[in-house]
Amino acid sequence: MASSGAQYDSDDGMDEFMDKFKTQRYKNAFAEKGWEEEFDKIPMFMKTAPEEIDPKKYPELACLQAIIHDEDRPPEEQAKSLKDEGNAFFKEKNYQKAILSYTAGLKKKCGDQDLNTVLLTNRAAAHFHLGNMRSALNDAAAAKKIKPDHVKALIRGAQCCIELRSFAEAVQWCDEGLKVHPTDKKLQELRAAADKHKRAAERDARKAKAKEKKLHGEKESVLAAIKDRGIKLLQQVKHRPRGSDSEEEEGEGSSAAISQLSLDGLSSQEVTGAQVFLDEHGCLHWPVLFLYPEHQQSDFISAFSENNCFIDHLAVMFGEELPPWDTDRKYHPQNLQLYFEDVEKETLYRVDPETSLLKALQHKRFFIKAGTPSFIVLVNGSPFCKQFLTGKKIQGL
Repeated sequence: MASSGAQYDSDDGMDEFMDKFKTQRYKNAFAEKGWEEEFDKIPMFMKTAPEEIDPKKYPELACLQAIIHDEDRPPEEQAKSLKDEGNAFFKEKNYQKAILSYTAGLKKKCGDQDLNTVLLTNRAAAHFHLGNMRSALNDAAAAKKIKPDHVKALIRGAQCCIELRSFAEAVQWCDEGLKVHPTDKKLQELRAAADKHKRAAERDARKAKAKEKKLHGEKESVLAAIKDRGIKLLQQVKHRPRGSDSEEEEGEGSSAAISQLSLDGLSSQEVTGAQVFLDEHGCLHWPVLFLYPEHQQSDFISAFSENNCFIDHLAVMFGEELPPWDTDRKYHPQNLQLYFEDVEKETLYRVDPETSLLKALQHKRFFIKAGTPSFIVLVNGSPFCKQFLTGKKIQGL
């Protein structure tokens, strides 16, 4: 009976304790409105670590950090704690902070080579996810130097090489790994991918070289054709002081014209998107510019055959439909005059529209600038034409 009475008294006390919750609140409980925020301050339940750790706001976390960075502990323990800290940041995808933690661990210079290898490999992974491929490769190489058979370092090094498009080096990393880990699937996959990329890169390089060789051959053929025709290309020439030993004599050849043809004289493609070319019949086709100074307009013909006459193109450009800027409707083929300008001698040379392009280009004072011959077009007898030609030296072709 006594024992029954003791049980009864105990139950009585519990009921009284529980009854207090009906009238009194538990003083140390989380607030109803902010309980989730307070719960997240507990290190065990934190989803992400705060950027800055305020000891007043996060006392438990500050305590743990103090333990991790306790300088009185052996370097191995400190390095391991920093590795764990870095891993926590890594899981949160906070790779920058992970790198800082792994770097701090490596600075402890502990004697545990296995731990140092892990720190380097983990830091390489963090760098890899940030796109710092060269830093990641350096860490993987440092880890491999400590432990040549460390599979994660070997895998990471191969991945970095592939991202850096160093495919031959990636194959080498994989081969080193497969010697000690012949059945590792990841290394096998990486080697296959690296070898595929390597072969493709070598194929593309061969194609690019062949294309470059072909283009060079075509350009040399064009230059030879230009030289055979006696056509002169204009090139930028640095002016030398008069009276110097190296001063070139002025004359029919013109110091501005190139004495030897070079690829530099064919630069029209950069400006106009077109360039002189040689067709299968050995005929040159030039990009040609027509200028209309009265209206500040121009026409561009991307492939003017050297054997065509100017009138052939003028008849098309000013045929049934005249350009909208010709408000006076006066630009008819039979009304037009053509000129090319010799800038050095300040002279205009009149070109007969029935003349072929080749004949005009072969004139001793015609120098092609930037790979594009240009001609001035005026309306015969117009007020602007008379004004434009006033005071200028005019010669026939």
